[in-house]
Amino acid sequence: MIPFATVEAAEAALGRSLTWAEAAWFRYSASTPDYCLCFHNFVILFACYTLSPLPLALLELCAPAKLTAPYKLQPRVRLSPVAFLRCYAETACVLLLLTFGPLLLIPYPVVKFSGIRTGLPLPSAGEVVAQLLAYMLMEDFLGYWFHRCLHSEWFYDKIHYVHHEFRAPMGFAAAHAHWSESLVLGFAAFVSIVIVPCHITTCWLWFAIRGAVGVEIHCG
Repeated sequence: MIPFATVEAAEAALGRSLTWAEAAWFRYSASTPDYCLCFHNFVILFACYTLSPLPLALLELCAPAKLTAPYKLQPRVRLSPVAFLRCYAETACVLLLLTFGPLLLIPYPVVKFSGIRTGLPLPSAGEVVAQLLAYMLMEDFLGYWFHRCLHSEWFYDKIHYVHHEFRAPMGFAAAHAHWSESLVLGFAAFVSIVIVPCHITTCWLWFAIRGAVGVEIHCG
């Protein structure tokens, strides 16, 4: 929530006029509690998971096999509508709503303590790019080692096998996993913004990018 009652008060505090983006942010967030802004992360992640795989899923279902086969990792496999719906339903209902929702709500005090901002000014483009690069490096490093551990015998047999239940890759399978795996991998994405605090809008962008990348590398 921005601690200014009017645009004029915000401009007086900053010592300059607001940019169009800052004015839009003021109108959107001035009366919105910070925990609601934090919860936007879940909405954005859910939207990315739902919408990002749709183009290729529709192409798989509607286009002739000879058109898509040359570009698929498993050209002889053609997924059915039931497989797509089952994967999406299981992930959306069991994992996203029961895992990522709490994962993004519970850390709210941590988000505030770590210094993630919701007010003005908005970050510069250079600041956003630098922070996103740092997040990608940290998440990639942690995610690699977490994933490598998940392919050890015990973790694979008890946890990671759920992620590989759908043998043919598809975008909706990106988040299809055991709830504990989702928590661990979600932690890898979340811890970076705690180490390098940012503006909440950068946080939204990071989760959107992370969700879209996860879908892309599983699309097959």
